[in-house]
Amino acid sequence: MLPGCRGHGGPDGLLVDIAAMVESEHSNQMPLTVVVPGAVITGRLAPQSLWRERIAEVLAASDHLKPFAGLFTTPGPDSAAAPPTHLHLHLARILQGSYGLPHTGGMYRIAIADISSWTVGDLSYTDQ
Repeated sequence: MLPGCRGHGGPDGLLVDIAAMVESEHSNQMPLTVVVPGAVITGRLAPQSLWRERIAEVLAASDHLKPFAGLFTTPGPDSAAAPPTHLHLHLARILQGSYGLPHTGGMYRIAIADISSWTVGDLSYTDQ
């Protein structure tokens, strides 16, 4: 089995280790592309705290969504001592044919257990 492919034993341990390293080093430079049911998503891994902070900023800037910003400024249920259960991607795009959606990149939270395969790197796409 390839290193990035999930077996029947649960989440890929190597992917959990990569996510834990991103969390511990507060780095957001690791490019990653994942396959989940119905989608291929490419972007950069971010620590959960930075991801939540960015989401809170976007929500706080909206008159209609401002009340939800507080949900993202409080610590999540994930414990720093526990292995990560989710990936937090920024500058992320869902690859649909030859297009990346949204064009500017978005913020995605993906359950590691839902990832069927992955690769280090940002898959390119064209807008033509």
